[in-house]
Amino acid sequence: MVKIIDKRISLHELEEEAAQVFGDIVKAVVDIDRRVMAINGELHADEEVALLQAGSKQQSLWGINLYPELFSTDDWLEFDSMINLRPSQGNNSRGVDDVKIQKQIRRIVNELVVKK
Repeated sequence: MVKIIDKRISLHELEEEAAQVFGDIVKAVVDIDRRVMAINGELHADEEVALLQAGSKQQSLWGINLYPELFSTDDWLEFDSMINLRPSQGNNSRGVDDVKIQKQIRRIVNELVVKK
């Protein structure tokens, strides 16, 4: 079941969410304008739909993967999703090509997920 995260959650809670779906990975979609993220979809597209239904705009949504066990490293967040492939926005890969958008995503995720 897709969950929209709009307030802080602990790393432990994120690990529990990971265990429910994929084990060691959390697929997530981040809305860089609303500063929220959706997690626990089987596909990034499922999370994308949930955010669109909640009022997000397509151009603000970016798919990522989170690896809770790597939380203390930069490798814990991976920019890789089919929903990121958007030539009309200048993003020609499954990653996030714009470094400024990458920084926004990292900042939002680090605000939402805390170590506690």
